[in-house]
Amino acid sequence: MPYMPPFAPPTRYTHAADALAQVRSIYDSGLAHLRDAMQRFVAGGALPGRMRACYPFVRVHTHSSSRQTVAANAGLSYGFVAGPGRYETTLTRPDLFARYYAEQFRLLLENHQVELEVGTSSHPIPIHFSFVENDHIEGTMNAERRALMRDVFDLPDLHAMDDGIANGTHEVRQGEAQPLALFTAARVDYSLHRLRHYTGTAPEWFQNFVLFTNYQFYIDEFVRLGHEAMMDEHSEYIAFIEPGNVVTRRRGLAPEKAGFFSHLLDGSQGTPPPRLPQMPAYHLVREDHSGISMVNIGVGPANAKTITDHIAVLRPHAWMMLGHCAGLRPSQELGDYVLAHAYVREDHVLDEELPLWVPIPALSEIQLALEKAVADVTGLQGPALKTIMRTGTVASTDNRNWELLPNNTPQRRFSQSRAVALDMESATIAANGFRFRVPYGTLLCVSDKPLHGEIKLPGMANHFYRERVEQHLRIGMAAIDILRSEGASRLHSRKLRSFAEVAFQ
Repeated sequence: MPYMPPFAPPTRYTHAADALAQVRSIYDSGLAHLRDAMQRFVAGGALPGRMRACYPFVRVHTHSSSRQTVAANAGLSYGFVAGPGRYETTLTRPDLFARYYAEQFRLLLENHQVELEVGTSSHPIPIHFSFVENDHIEGTMNAERRALMRDVFDLPDLHAMDDGIANGTHEVRQGEAQPLALFTAARVDYSLHRLRHYTGTAPEWFQNFVLFTNYQFYIDEFVRLGHEAMMDEHSEYIAFIEPGNVVTRRRGLAPEKAGFFSHLLDGSQGTPPPRLPQMPAYHLVREDHSGISMVNIGVGPANAKTITDHIAVLRPHAWMMLGHCAGLRPSQELGDYVLAHAYVREDHVLDEELPLWVPIPALSEIQLALEKAVADVTGLQGPALKTIMRTGTVASTDNRNWELLPNNTPQRRFSQSRAVALDMESATIAANGFRFRVPYGTLLCVSDKPLHGEIKLPGMANHFYRERVEQHLRIGMAAIDILRSEGASRLHSRKLRSFAEVAFQ
C-alpha cells in the first residue's frame, strides 16, 4: 500500500483563482511529501513502503454543444470543449504556469457556465520530477542504493507521457475522460527537465516569443543587443539571461518591481557553465513573459525536432526560424531573404508523428509581420523590396551533402517542388509548430548557391555574416514587436486546430 500525503477530495469552483489555489495546494503537498521521503532515503533511513504523491487534475462536465461565448472571447480558437462530455487533464508546476492555468480556467468558466472540479489524480509524480532546480541529492548515493529507488518511489513512465493527443492518434477508452490539454503533467515535467539540460537555462526564463537560429553569429549579435538593452533604464525588457542562468538586470531595476520574476532576480546571478550546452538559450525578459527567447539549435533536423518537442509544453505564442540557406535560383544574390510560404519535408524526423500527406500552411499573421519587418528595417517598399526578398517554398533535408548524391536526384525534386531555398531545419520547426499548435514562421538569408557554383569560402563567409546578421536579427525582433502589438489572441489561428480540439491553448 503506497504512503501518500493527506487526500484532497474533488471540490468544485466557479472562480479561476480559487481553482488554481487548490491546484497549488495539492501539488505543493505532494512535492513536500516526496522531497521529505527522498531526503530520508538518501540519508540511509528506512521508509515504511512505497512513497507516492499524485498530480492534481482539473475536470469539467458539459451537457450541451453550445457555449455562452462572451464578446471578448469570440475570436479565440481555444478555451472551450468540443461537445458534451467529461474532460480533464493533470497539472504540474502551478508556480510556473499560474498565468496560463488561470486564463484557461477563466475561459472554460465563461464559455460553458459550469463549475471546475479540482482534485488529486491517480497519476503518480515521478520522484525525479520532484527535485528542485540545482537539487542533485540522488548523485550522492551509491549504485546499490540508487537501484533500490524503484522499490520505494515512482520513476518516470514513458507510456504515460506520449504525444498521442497532439498527434491526433489518442483514443479515449470506455469510461475515460476526454483530454482537456495537449500534454499530461508528466509529459510537461519531462520536457521541463530536458530544457534545462539542452539549453542551460531554467524553463522559468523562457518567453512567449521564440527565435531559432542555426548559426552562432546570430547569438553573438543577440547577446550584444541584450546587454545594450540592459544599459537602457527605459528598456521594455527587465533582464537578459544567458546559459548557466546568468542574469543581467536592467539598469536601475529593483528586483521587487519585476512581478513574476522578482524572486528569480533577487540576488541570483547564476554561474557561467564551463562549456556551452548542446542548444544554448538566451532570454530578453519582459515582466509579462512576452519577451524574446533565442536558441542556437545548431545544424540538422534532429536538433530542431528535439528542442521544439520540449519548448512546446511552455505554450509559446509563436516561434520563428532565422538562419542561413542555400539559394536555388540563379536570380538570387548572397544576402537575399527568403520568406517561406510552403515547405518540402525531406527531414524525415517527423514522418511517424506527422505524415507527409499533412500540409503545413503558411500563417498569414506571421507572414505579414515578417514582410513588414523586412520593409521597416531595410527601408524598402513595393518592387524594391522584392529585389532582396523572395516568398517561396523552402526545402529541408537531413542530408548535409545533398549536392554529392548521384544522378542529380535531389536537384530534380527541388525543381519540381518549385523550391527557392534549402536548409536543414525550417520545415521541421514549422511542422512541429503545426503539430503542437504553436504559430510558426521562417525567414532565411541566402548564404551560398551551390547549384550555381557559389559556395562559401572562409573569407567570403565572414564578410557575408558581418554584413547580414545584424540586419536579419533586427528583422526577426521587429516582427515579434509587430505580433506583440497586435495581440496574442490573433496568433492562435483556427488553421492549427483539429475537428475535436482540446480546450487549453
